[in-house]
Amino acid sequence: MQVWPGEAYPLGATYDGAGTNFAVFTEAANRVELCLLHDDGSETAVELRESDAFVRHAYLPGVMPGQRYGFRVHGPYDPARGLRCNSAKLLLDPYAKAVSGSVRWGEEVYGYHFGEPDRRNDLDSAPHTMTSVVINPYFDWGDDRPPRTDYHHTVIYEAHVKGLTMRHPGLPEELRGTYAALAHPAIIEHLTKLGVTALELMPVHQFVNDHRLVDMGLNNYWGYNTIGFFAPHNAYASWGDRGQQVLEFKSAVRALHEAGIEVILDVVYNHTAEGNHLGPTLSFKGIDNPSYYRLTDDPRYYMDTTGTGNSLLMRSPHVLQLIMDSLRYWVTEMHVDGFRFDLAATLARQFHEVDRLSSFFDLVQQDPVVSQVKLIAEPWDVGEGGYQVGNFPPLWTEWNGKYRDTVRDVWRGEQRTLAEFAGRLTGSSDLYQDDGRRPLASINFVTCHDGFTLHDLVAYNDKHNEANGEENRDGESHNRSWNCGAEGDSDDQDVLALRARQMRNFVATLMLSQGVPMISHGDEFARTQNGNNNAYCQDNELSWVHWPGTEDDGGGGELLEFTRAMVWLRRDHPVFRRRRFFHGRPVEGTHDELSDIAWFTPEGAEMTQQDWDSAQASTLTVFLNGNAISEPGARGERITDDSFLLMFNASPGPLDFVVPVDHGQEWQVVVDTARPDGVPPGTGPKVAAGDRITLVDRSLTVLQRPA
Repeated sequence: MQVWPGEAYPLGATYDGAGTNFAVFTEAANRVELCLLHDDGSETAVELRESDAFVRHAYLPGVMPGQRYGFRVHGPYDPARGLRCNSAKLLLDPYAKAVSGSVRWGEEVYGYHFGEPDRRNDLDSAPHTMTSVVINPYFDWGDDRPPRTDYHHTVIYEAHVKGLTMRHPGLPEELRGTYAALAHPAIIEHLTKLGVTALELMPVHQFVNDHRLVDMGLNNYWGYNTIGFFAPHNAYASWGDRGQQVLEFKSAVRALHEAGIEVILDVVYNHTAEGNHLGPTLSFKGIDNPSYYRLTDDPRYYMDTTGTGNSLLMRSPHVLQLIMDSLRYWVTEMHVDGFRFDLAATLARQFHEVDRLSSFFDLVQQDPVVSQVKLIAEPWDVGEGGYQVGNFPPLWTEWNGKYRDTVRDVWRGEQRTLAEFAGRLTGSSDLYQDDGRRPLASINFVTCHDGFTLHDLVAYNDKHNEANGEENRDGESHNRSWNCGAEGDSDDQDVLALRARQMRNFVATLMLSQGVPMISHGDEFARTQNGNNNAYCQDNELSWVHWPGTEDDGGGGELLEFTRAMVWLRRDHPVFRRRRFFHGRPVEGTHDELSDIAWFTPEGAEMTQQDWDSAQASTLTVFLNGNAISEPGARGERITDDSFLLMFNASPGPLDFVVPVDHGQEWQVVVDTARPDGVPPGTGPKVAAGDRITLVDRSLTVLQRPA
């Protein structure tokens, strides 16, 4: 075999049409072998003799796409110094663009002997671990263009590749649970009819099923256990795992783009699947442990602000390069449109505290590629001071956990201040206005993959996670949920009617709030997980979406039309998706004497300071003036819209609301969550200023006045 010197950049395996360049960084190694793996189980080892700035490299003519490979790193195994090199372990390339196979758990994939964590284990891991794959980077994107949907037009749909598609009756069996299923017309039609503009995929970076879960007969379903930051997870590929998964993922992105749907990836750059000092040696740990991981004062152990055993070393230039290279790759080569960063507060921990101006954010800010896509933070981690909602840099948007908590509390009857609810409804200016951000920095959600589904939020007071094998100790215990009078399944028609109304209340509130709404997959069908609020290990029908029309769909089809109507009401009316915060006064140049927003008691009187100070967030009327939108259109034109009155009755009894005078003489009811159909367009009754409208307990009504 010919071995040429090759180049130190780019890192990873790079096929150029005639051969492949291999490059890997390691400062800890004495010697590195590139191992080419053959289907008969044998391997050909090539020593990487060339080294530039601790990058070992070589070019191998004739090595083609589909070739499996790995690294064996020779160097010190000295856990007391944080060094865990072990040439008996075949290691994944940190820059592998595709990964073949899966881990077959046993002592072979660990760097130590069970029960003796400091004694080196020389069992060969090659037959038991995953392998890197050389890919063909060429793909016919045709005229693919990123949709580049503005945030104020964005509706996000969080989904799991397998969970969304596994039970869809219109999909061929062989495609279910795969990237190809996302590109199927049946899935795309559902998303477009719903009004979705962005599909936020739960982790699709190559991840590992934990040893503990496999031993229990479970799987890491969610996928927050990354081992390959460049590789699409191979279990979601229907075409094969020798690079075909890359082509299949690209094809799915291309099809979604054709439908005008952006693709956002949920990414996990805060830790890897190698766990703590008792975890396996799969890649980074054996290549250069102290360069990749945050170690404690005793280098045998790992700092853990993620709850998973380790945290990546965010002040290491090599870690920062890895993350930025990965992000850039997914944008430029895979054509994704943005990222949601899991436990993003960990990315800000250069030393111990969360630093908003850490190196990672500096790099993102100045990067000409990454800075131009959607960047969404999950603004917390499990470390000290990790709850950072509202504290990310101006370029970023955030999952607004305070929005979720406030809206849940209001509709379940928990006492919240009226001002807090009003703030969440109007874009959380208390969180985002001071640093120059706007309402669109708030990603609003009531439910997501983590926690109760929408159905379970109104059907369970307590979590029921017994199936996870941890005696119901896992998962959040304080869910801000209310079962409407019966725990779990019920045949009480009053309870079922109240639950259905509460789900409509949540959907309507979400779509009427300023900010960017996010729907969790299957909530539009009232998907249930039977009270399990931590289904991370449930790769089965408990977590998969049961589509309407399939057996045991839970009757969720009744909610679908209402959700669609609310999404489209928001999309049709710019007054619900403003780009600037409300002024609370008439807007200059609009020739309208009315304020852009006004607040009323149920009696129709404008709120006084005493009302704000004394009232609880259970009843409220909000006037949104469509003739007082301050921000201009794309070409500088003035934007006008219809005006709306939003009436909230979150109290436990019916209540009369007076239509305010002086804010419009004639109105039409366009939303009434007390009705199962929510009021189809054009059929609602008309009311006049001064009229009384009775809102049943826990319901929401929307009145519309033409511009």
